[in-house]
Amino acid sequence: MSAESTPGPGIPGDAGTNGARQRGKGKRRKPQRRRKGLMITAWTAAGIVVVGGAGAGYLYFKLNGNLKSVDIDQALGTDRPEKADNGSENILVLGSDTRAGGNKKLGGGTDDGSARSDTAMIVHVYKGHKKASVVSIPRDTLINRPSCTDTKGNEYPARQSVMFNSAYSTGGAACAVKTVESITDLRMDHYLEVDFAGFQKLIDDLGGVEITTTKSIDDPDSHLKLKAGTHTLDGKQALGLVRTRHGVGDGSDLGRIQLQQAFIKALVNQIKDVGVFSNPKKLLDLAETATRTVTADSDLGSVNKLASFANGLKGISPSNMHMITMPVAYDPADPNRVLLQKKKADQIWKALENDRPIPKSATSGSATGEAKGVVTAP
Repeated sequence: MSAESTPGPGIPGDAGTNGARQRGKGKRRKPQRRRKGLMITAWTAAGIVVVGGAGAGYLYFKLNGNLKSVDIDQALGTDRPEKADNGSENILVLGSDTRAGGNKKLGGGTDDGSARSDTAMIVHVYKGHKKASVVSIPRDTLINRPSCTDTKGNEYPARQSVMFNSAYSTGGAACAVKTVESITDLRMDHYLEVDFAGFQKLIDDLGGVEITTTKSIDDPDSHLKLKAGTHTLDGKQALGLVRTRHGVGDGSDLGRIQLQQAFIKALVNQIKDVGVFSNPKKLLDLAETATRTVTADSDLGSVNKLASFANGLKGISPSNMHMITMPVAYDPADPNRVLLQKKKADQIWKALENDRPIPKSATSGSATGEAKGVVTAP
């Protein structure tokens, strides 16, 4: 794991504060409505179509039983931004970095019983579902986390100046969604989550993903070593690529995000050319893996709903995916942390609220990880 229309005039940005954005009271929104999550739903949908066409009821119910879902709406209640009424959607896609179970060997690090959002992306699907904007949120961003309640009813007090990915480790999916909505004042219509082991198997089931590297990458921490050139990455290598941060660029999370975005485009670009839609066995293998891998919000918690949702996204091509990183500046007090550039970020959230393209001024001058162009589709 997108929009073009004339943006409104740019608003000067600064390296502003990292506090959460305040919602206006009584304000009616005109809201809006692939990292790995979008492609997972597409593969799942394709597999379900084959199963349904064959009348394989057992397989259908098996896939349905694989799915895990979380009731975000019940956990968050009514104190949320208004739903979009213009045909657009916002989806929060998270990659979990839990070291438990099958992920410990893949992810490295310590199994301390917790998990963090290793990757976070807001996917805004524009009206008509032909274009999308993807905004990556750096995990190391210092934010003000709002008070939140997890899906088990446990309450957590607000915290000031904490890393963004701590929201997930504190209160799971519900707290992560609450935090994103607090930062953006945008309603997250859906939630998708995938973990290490599932992502690796999905890439292997797909038959690998072809990419080109313009520089050599060598990162023992993510178990990845690639020479400059064209490669077909298997699942383990693909996982290493989307997780590496020390093997290329400035060693920051921002560089890792640039690699992730490039990999997603290569993945989306390749999916139509690998025989998935003409190979029923491959479709079913992908659907089986995807449904075991994905955790979705309860509105997408069945194969029918997930397939319908994915079907609505299939018209979005890589050329119509606009991928950016939330504007941040390095924290002068700690170079391993970044601060939200609030005025610039507000341009993004306002554009998405009005279902418009993100203006270039929203990201100009923002900190980058110096890894842009290192990975491309061949």
